[in-house]
Amino acid sequence: MPKKNIVVIGAGYAGLSATRKLAKRFKKDPDINITLIDRHSYHTMMTELHEVAGGRVEPEAVQYDLRRLLNRKKNVDLVTDNVTNVDHDKKIVTTENGSYAYDYLVLGMGGEPNDFGTPGVKENGFTLWSMEDAVRLRHHIENTVQKAALVRDPQKRKAMLTFAVCGSGFTGIEMVGELLEWKDRLAKDNKIDADEISLIVVEAAPTILNMLDRKDAAKAEKYMVKKGIKILKDSPIVEVKENSITLKSGESIATHTLIWTAGVQANSDTAEFGMEAARAGRLVANEYMEAKGLENVYVIGDLVYFEEEEGKPTPQIVEAAEQTGHTAAANIIAEITGKEKHAYKGAYHGFMVSIGARYGVASVMGLHMSGFFAMLTKHMVNLYYFFGIRSGYYACQYILHEFFHIKDKRNIFRGHLSRYGNVLWSLPLRLYVGWFWFSEAMDKIFGNDVWSQVKLFDWSPLFKGLGQESWLTATTSKLPFEWLMSATTGASEATESATEFATPIFSHMPGWFEWIMKIMMPNEDVALVMQKIVPFVELAIGLALVVGLFTWLSSVGSAGFLVMFVFSAMLGWDKFWALPASIALMNGAGRAFGLDYYFIPWFQRKMGKWWYGTPRSIYKP
Repeated sequence: MPKKNIVVIGAGYAGLSATRKLAKRFKKDPDINITLIDRHSYHTMMTELHEVAGGRVEPEAVQYDLRRLLNRKKNVDLVTDNVTNVDHDKKIVTTENGSYAYDYLVLGMGGEPNDFGTPGVKENGFTLWSMEDAVRLRHHIENTVQKAALVRDPQKRKAMLTFAVCGSGFTGIEMVGELLEWKDRLAKDNKIDADEISLIVVEAAPTILNMLDRKDAAKAEKYMVKKGIKILKDSPIVEVKENSITLKSGESIATHTLIWTAGVQANSDTAEFGMEAARAGRLVANEYMEAKGLENVYVIGDLVYFEEEEGKPTPQIVEAAEQTGHTAAANIIAEITGKEKHAYKGAYHGFMVSIGARYGVASVMGLHMSGFFAMLTKHMVNLYYFFGIRSGYYACQYILHEFFHIKDKRNIFRGHLSRYGNVLWSLPLRLYVGWFWFSEAMDKIFGNDVWSQVKLFDWSPLFKGLGQESWLTATTSKLPFEWLMSATTGASEATESATEFATPIFSHMPGWFEWIMKIMMPNEDVALVMQKIVPFVELAIGLALVVGLFTWLSSVGSAGFLVMFVFSAMLGWDKFWALPASIALMNGAGRAFGLDYYFIPWFQRKMGKWWYGTPRSIYKP
C-alpha cells in the first residue's frame, strides 16, 4: 500500500479525538503518517476556562501538553504553527513556517466569539474563548479592583467595581459564578467591602440557560438572584463603550468590564479555505463529516455544520466535538482499509452548568440534580474524559487542582480537602509508626525474647538470637488459623498460637475474609512461606517510614497490613492506633525531613522524560 499522509488541524476536543483514534488504528502500519497541527503545544480544556479567568485555578490546571496526551504515539508528528492556507487542488496545508502534503485532511479548528457586529465589542469587551482570553481577563479584573480601591469618586468607583457578563449560556453563567466566589478574596486583598462589587448578567432573550430544562434553569436563576447577581433579560446590548454599555431600551450601565459570551461562530481563518459555509461561518459537511464538494476533506467539532434534523445542526458541545472527531477518523480508516463508512449519529447524555465551585445544576441521562450532586457529577464527567483519552497523569492532576490545591474553600467540599498545611508536624508520627513496624518485624525475625534484650546501640543479642523460636525458624505455622493445623497438631496448638497475640478486636474472622485467606494460604506449607515473607515486608515499611522514602506507598502498605490483621483476628486494641496513624501519614509526610523531598521530584522527572519525552513550547516534525 502506498504511503498515506493524514493531516489534522486543531488539537481541541474534536481534533484530539480524531488523532487518537487514527493513531491507535494505524500504530503498526508504517505507511500511515499522522500530523497534528495546532497553534499551541497544548490542549485546552475549554469548558474550564472560567476557572482560570475567575482566579480559582492557574492556567496549567486546564492546559495539557500534547506530548503527554499522545504519549508513545510514535506515528503522530506534532507541529506547533499557524495554518495560513489550504490548497485543495495540490493537497497541501501551508503554515507560517512550513507546508504539509496530505492525502486526508481533518479540519477541527473550532470556533471563536461572535459579536454579531455589535459596536465596541472588539475594542472594549473581553471574550472567553482561549487561554489568552482567560489570562487577559483575569489580570484585568485584578488590576481594576486594585485601582478602584484607591478611587474616591463614588460614581467612578462603582463603575469600576461593576462586572457585566453578556450572554446567559453556559460560559456566561459559569463565568459570573466564578466572580461571585472570587469577589470576597478580591475585596479582602484590596481592603474594600465585598458588597461594593456588583455582578450583572445581560441577556437578549426572555429566558436564560436555554439549553437546560426550564425547571433546572429556574433553580440556577433563583440561586444567582439569592446571591445578589442581577439578571437583565430581554436586554440586547447595542453598544459597548470603554466605561459603559448601552442596552436596546436606551439604558446605560456604567462598567469598566464587559465579558462577551453571547455567541460562537466558526474560526474565521477558514474563510480563506474556499469551502462552502452555512450559519455563523460553519463549514458544511455530510453525514460522514466529509466537506461538501471536496474529496478526502473532513470537518469536525464546532467548525462543522451538519443538520441532524432539519434546521438543527450538531450542537457546539464537547460530546458532539468528540463524536464528530470519531466519525471522521472512522471514515478515513474505512476509506483506507476498504470498509463501509459510518454515518454520524449524535448521542448526547445531558447538560451541566456550574455557578462557582460549590453549586450547579445538571440534567444527565434523565436525572435532574442541583447543588453538591450536580457539581460532583460534573467532576466525574471531566474525569471520565481523561480516562477516555487515556491520560491517567492529567486525571491525577485534575484531582489535585480541583480538590487539594485549592484556596478560599472554592470546591464542593468547602476546602476540607485542601492540602496547604505544613507536613512538618507529621514527622514525629512518621518516626513512631516506622519504629512500630521495625520493632514488630524484629520480634518476628529474631524472636521476642531476644529482641527485648537489645539495648540501644548493642545489637549483639540479635546475632545469637536465631537459635530461639522465631517466625523464621518455626517449623509449623504460628498463625492462629484452624484450617492450617494438621490432625496431629490438634486444636490445642491453634489455641496456643493464638495466645501470642493480644486479645483481638474480632473474636474470629468474618466468613468472607476466612474464604479469602483460605485461597491465599490453603495449607501449612504456603502459610510458612507467607509467614517468613511478612516480617521482611514489615521491616521494609518501617525503614521506609523512618527515612521518609516512598512514604505514601509505605503508609498504604501499613494501613493494608493492619486492616488484614484486624480481620484475621490477630490485632488487639492496643495496636489499633497505628491504622488511623498510617492513614494520616498519606498526606505526603515524607516531604518534611525525609528522602521523598529529594527522591520523588527526581523520580517524577526521570519517569516523565522516559514515558512522555520532554514537553516543549514548540513541536516540529
